[in-house]
Amino acid sequence: MSVIILVVALALGAGFGAVTSLANALSGEFADLESREHTTGGWSVPEIVSVVLDSGWAWAGLAICAGWLLTRTSRSLVHGAVVGPVTLLAAVAAYALVDTARSGAPLSGWIHSEPYYWWIAAVVFGVPLGVVGACAHLPGVVGLLARLTLPIGAAVQMVVLPPGRNEVVRDIGQVVVWTAAALFAAFVVAHALRRRSAGTA
Repeated sequence: MSVIILVVALALGAGFGAVTSLANALSGEFADLESREHTTGGWSVPEIVSVVLDSGWAWAGLAICAGWLLTRTSRSLVHGAVVGPVTLLAAVAAYALVDTARSGAPLSGWIHSEPYYWWIAAVVFGVPLGVVGACAHLPGVVGLLARLTLPIGAAVQMVVLPPGRNEVVRDIGQVVVWTAAALFAAFVVAHALRRRSAGTA
């Protein structure tokens, strides 16, 4: 595995973590939590962006996308198992750094600003998720299932554990994610069918 791939994985994760932290901060500025009406039914575009980005499926999707993007040449499952956790660790680190900087706390304590289980989860889940991303290059059923993991996972989370501080935010977030997941899944299936028909033609 080249140094360039690791650098790209670190940059990809750091960018996602920083943007997610900033999105959370921006959503808080638009939330008037002293207003009962806004608390129970208010919403804003920054808050929806925050809800979408700071969801479990999005972080999982980051590792899957890293595994897919950074193994396009090698198609190595081992490389996928490396870039997945590297990307997630960089995301957690950037998220913690930006959160610490925004809070005004000393930057020296950034590593303690996030619970340790997030660091552990980045490794534990990053490995298989990176492998899933690498498997997305494979032909046949295995590759198709790997490519459908992200949209299916996103749709399931919106049912089992929908994010949002009130019903309106939750409903909008569900519609946005379900729509995106359905479109992505339809594209993946259509692409697979097109490749299959081209191969049998």
